[in-house]
Amino acid sequence: MMHGRGKSDSAIVAVKLVNKAGRLAAESVERRAGTKGKAAQRSTRRAQDRESVSQALDRIRKVAKERKKEKFTALFHHLSLDLLEQAFFDLKDNAAPGVDGVTWSDYEADLERNLEDLFSRLHRGAYRAMPSRRVYIPKPDGRQRPLAVAALEDKLVQRATAAILNAIYEEDFLGFSYGFRPGRGAHDALDALCVGITSRKVNFILDADIQSFFDTVSQEWLIRFVEHRIGDKRIIRQVQKWLKAGVLEDGVVTGSDRGTGQGAVISPLLANIYLHYALDLWAERWRWREATGDMIIVRYADDFIVGCQHESDARRFLDAMRERLRGFALSLHPEKTRLIEFGRFASKQRARRQVGKPETFQFLGFTFICGQSRRGHFLLKRKSRGDRMRTKLKEVKEEMRWRRHQPVREQGKWLGQVVRGFFAYHAVPTNTRALNTFRHRVLDLWRRSLKRRSQRDRTTWERIAKLADDFLPKPRILHPWPSVRFADTHPRWEPSA
Repeated sequence: MMHGRGKSDSAIVAVKLVNKAGRLAAESVERRAGTKGKAAQRSTRRAQDRESVSQALDRIRKVAKERKKEKFTALFHHLSLDLLEQAFFDLKDNAAPGVDGVTWSDYEADLERNLEDLFSRLHRGAYRAMPSRRVYIPKPDGRQRPLAVAALEDKLVQRATAAILNAIYEEDFLGFSYGFRPGRGAHDALDALCVGITSRKVNFILDADIQSFFDTVSQEWLIRFVEHRIGDKRIIRQVQKWLKAGVLEDGVVTGSDRGTGQGAVISPLLANIYLHYALDLWAERWRWREATGDMIIVRYADDFIVGCQHESDARRFLDAMRERLRGFALSLHPEKTRLIEFGRFASKQRARRQVGKPETFQFLGFTFICGQSRRGHFLLKRKSRGDRMRTKLKEVKEEMRWRRHQPVREQGKWLGQVVRGFFAYHAVPTNTRALNTFRHRVLDLWRRSLKRRSQRDRTTWERIAKLADDFLPKPRILHPWPSVRFADTHPRWEPSA
């Protein structure tokens, strides 16, 4: 499974157990549609398959944790039939089809035979990655974000491969990396940033963004980074196939030696691997060896925040980081990267110099503000970004045009889902005003839509208020204070806390 210095007997036993699990996972079991009893058996079988897959991944994770400087040389056999099936059911059933036009439902119609055929092609080397289909989605700033939609079978194999690689790299990735990682999300990154700013000596914030990261990643460097831990040539060739498959746009397939295809299932993991070696490990060393004061780092994909006690540290780090990223074919966005004075003492220091209030910065959909509590103490405030809110309201307005003549109850149910979805992410402490604003504007869009159904419509604000009470949830804070949740997820007895 691995090679390196000093293989112990326990490692050999672990290899045998993993290989045995792989053979069991590859055995096909006939499944027939029919009675409820058969359906229950299939459900039981699926639960057993997931348990088998989980045990195999746990073994990989255990060895990766114990042997951090060695390579995994035998991983491909873990791409089992059970893991492919689990990957299929983990996919969304409404996932957009790729260039082959095959949907989730189409594939499920003869799932057992399709998976067995895919499994066979994988292990005899006949699997070929298909080009991704190029689509564009609007960005909050009005520009278009290019996405690569892979074929369904490519999604399955990528998801299964990512599950294996995650078991290894989750033991390697550093604590301040939060984006696209199992068990971590945007609010974990937000909590860490808030706690860092309020509890450490942070006086300056470096708001950094890597320019066109997913489109400029060097594939050559990426493969070299993957080979630090992965010695299985078949896994490496698999990753290379996806990188070289190209993108189909306007009937023409184009390939490149740069980029990872943003939107592909495997891309977030490959991006984290790239930034782990190109940025994270270097930044961690710089923090402990070069910084003269306190320093915090929070990274979510290609968007990251660095907080420093001293302005000189922040400027030296910024200059050194530019050089570091340039060596790996990356660059910082000139407009989105800036250094500002921000923190517990920023307001007093700027007032003393008579230069106005501290500037604000944005991270993961929120604007961060140096505020003050009722008792006059420093209070880090977060409010929803205005441009993101306007974009969401514009989407609601467009959708209401199509729903204008639906029954009021159906409109209300849908709008209630929209408001609940917004609140689920944005209902953080200090953001109540933005929640109220969003709900009020959604309500106003609903009122305008109802009035346009007829020239004689007599919809009043009293009726709208009654509809709002019936269908739209009222604003309330759903997330705890960052310090409370961070203390719960990072107990002080943890060595890495």
